[in-house]
Amino acid sequence: MPKVQRLLEELSNAHGPSGFEEPVRAIMRREFAPLADDLETDGVGSLIARFKGASDAPRVMMAAHMDEVGHMVKYITPDGFIKFQALGGVHDQSIINQRWVILTQKGLVRGVTGLKTVHVIPFEERNQPFKRQDMFIDVGAASKKDAEERLGIFPGDPISPDSTFVTLNDGGLYLGKAWDDRVGLAVMIGVARLLRDTGHPNTVFAVSTVQEEVGLRGAQTSSFQVGPDIGINLESGVASDYPGTSQNDAQERLGDGPGIFLHDSSMLPNRKFRDMVMSVAKENGIPVQFNVLAGYGQDGSAMQRNRCGVPAINISVPTRYLHSHNGVISRADFDRAVTLVAAVVKKLDAATVKELKSFA
Repeated sequence: MPKVQRLLEELSNAHGPSGFEEPVRAIMRREFAPLADDLETDGVGSLIARFKGASDAPRVMMAAHMDEVGHMVKYITPDGFIKFQALGGVHDQSIINQRWVILTQKGLVRGVTGLKTVHVIPFEERNQPFKRQDMFIDVGAASKKDAEERLGIFPGDPISPDSTFVTLNDGGLYLGKAWDDRVGLAVMIGVARLLRDTGHPNTVFAVSTVQEEVGLRGAQTSSFQVGPDIGINLESGVASDYPGTSQNDAQERLGDGPGIFLHDSSMLPNRKFRDMVMSVAKENGIPVQFNVLAGYGQDGSAMQRNRCGVPAINISVPTRYLHSHNGVISRADFDRAVTLVAAVVKKLDAATVKELKSFA
């Protein structure tokens, strides 16, 4: 299996709900250790890799978040079933009858969200949506005591989707969980490798953030620690190229290149920076697409609001079926995103960043 595909598989398969990113951080530390000039963490666990270039400034911050949407154990019922609290935005209907992994002190415990069989559901209730408060995870425990003592499950333990990476029938598409935002992490690693080989006129900070899905928390603390002059967030984009969606929902399509967010509920990008990214894409023959969303939220907004304000942009890899057990990305979009971001970073010298920050 090619090296990049192996990395994407490992990142996708890793379990790391918000606040429990340790397995993902270990992968990022391993990948950055031979590339970066130094590695450190902030006070909540975001990993900051620094790459020295031809100049100490400007300070360019790339960010991608390590956490995935998941749950945590809320309590255990007397008969051994697990009630849970969501970590991040999860649609109730995407939880039904899915497999999960609970990360306990004793190791991984597998379970399934139970679903009442259709045979006993009254006919008039069969088409009604299931409510999260009525759901539970069945781990095969005989009682609360059995769940605690034999399986090692306790309140606060993280719960991650149990879904593994596969290539989708050799069509250049990858199926897996947690592309939001493991694909951004992989882009960041790819960019770091290219910059090591070609150089850059600045100092680059590649930040693997924590707790994005519950309030952009790691991006806030790491942005304060880094103090960037300019920010590039790397994310999973919202694709709308499948039945039941439309351009009114989102505008990205798999295979049409990386996306540039023009609007989401958390940030408007710096317009000069947007135009620069578009120009660099054209110079390099990279197709790009745009997304204007009513909702969403991403770490670029935390960078943008840092200290006195920072020009920032969000560049994405289009992704189908976000915040569920199974998402789909295009390898071609991923490769183009790596090339585009590396080309942009190499143009961010002091004069260019000064112009991007000018509002005269």
